[in-house]
Amino acid sequence: MAGRVGDSALAAASSLSIALLLLILAVFLAGVALDGYRRLTIEFITGTPSANPEEAGILPALAGSLWVVSLAALIAIPLGIGFSVFIVEYLRSERLREALYFVVETLAGVPSVVYGIVGLGFVGYQLGLGRSVATGAITLAFLILPLIVVSSVEALRSVPDSLRMGAYALGASRTQVVLKVTLPMALPGALTGSILAVARALGEAAPILVISGVLFSKKIPTSILDSFTVLPLQIFNWVTRPQAEFRELAAAAIIVLLALFLALNLAAFYIRESYTRRLLEV
Repeated sequence: MAGRVGDSALAAASSLSIALLLLILAVFLAGVALDGYRRLTIEFITGTPSANPEEAGILPALAGSLWVVSLAALIAIPLGIGFSVFIVEYLRSERLREALYFVVETLAGVPSVVYGIVGLGFVGYQLGLGRSVATGAITLAFLILPLIVVSSVEALRSVPDSLRMGAYALGASRTQVVLKVTLPMALPGALTGSILAVARALGEAAPILVISGVLFSKKIPTSILDSFTVLPLQIFNWVTRPQAEFRELAAAAIIVLLALFLALNLAAFYIRESYTRRLLEV
């Protein structure tokens, strides 16, 4: 009886905490929407930063974010899923498998600014790419790579061993089992985790501040060797200004950033549901 009362109290406390967090989030979003909706125009999206708040826009920062995050995803997602397949399906030493997984989990907890310092020092200076889009993309790729590996490994481990054994019993090779059975079953979870990791990269400011160092730029990057800035840095720049007009611009930029987050989350949901439906039909 006492156990049931304790469980009920714990459930009530958890529900209250979630409701409180949702209320705080709703208040924050409402404040941002009220401050920024007036500035959210086509001219704001297609314009460039300016000392005059009536003419300021976010196109260079938006283009920089899309450049860096897209390239980071192209680098990190194949590497992360491929490394996860190697760990789960091909690596036979249990000790080495657990050691590698421990290293990956540890790297997932490293502060993002450390990745920025290492990325600038190695990729920017040692490899000679400078403070460019390529340096930012490679740094963000290695920032989100551990998150992709962790989610992909868990997705692969969730595939029942009976499916693998059944495929082996029918004469399939290890590669055929991976390509025809294991990977298709794990792909929804792996891609969902990958897209959510990419969403984290979209909101990162600390490593990009170290690498780019640009808070105000009118230049739209057109190649991977161009200098750049990103939306979080542009928002930071406007928030630090004393004028209320710049705070409104920052709120409008936050709305755009949240819209990109929502689009990525909807993409993750769609991919998961579509792959799951396809597997059920098979």
